[in-house]
Amino acid sequence: MIETESLILRRFQLADAASLAAYRNNPDIARYQAWPSPLTPEAATEQVRKYSEQDPELPGWFQYAIELKADHSLAGDLGVLLHDNRMQAELGGTLRPALHGSGYALEVMQAILEHLFDKGLHRVSAECDARNTPSARLMERAGFQLEGRRPEFTRNINTGEWTDTLLFGLLASRWKARRAGCR
Repeated sequence: MIETESLILRRFQLADAASLAAYRNNPDIARYQAWPSPLTPEAATEQVRKYSEQDPELPGWFQYAIELKADHSLAGDLGVLLHDNRMQAELGGTLRPALHGSGYALEVMQAILEHLFDKGLHRVSAECDARNTPSARLMERAGFQLEGRRPEFTRNINTGEWTDTLLFGLLASRWKARRAGCR
């Protein structure tokens, strides 16, 4: 669906279920996310089935599978929540731990932003757990601006812990100006 130098963003396939469960069950990943853990093989299969039925053109969530071109493995996933007005979206994503620090997260982020802003979106936002410094740095490298911090805003459903949430936003005008400066 969307291709970069190293990655393909595509629909989920049933064959992705085991890989999805493996990285989503990693405690270092799950601690920053809002999904229940552990994700059983059956639940992962059901989740992948639901993801495969989503429509990226309709308001609501669409979860992209991120595939490595080199070996066709599942590298992670990227969710896009298209608002009802079709002018705004929110992003959320995960890469499997072995790929952290590889540059793939920025590559994916730039590709999805280019795709969304080319479709005419006005604004894209994202948020992350305030303790997740690598995720916050990724947002800033991708061009997002830190817009705020919500103290004890998110409750981890697995641990009951309340955590601060960082809010990021990026306007199409800023994205286009930034891209024009790179060329």
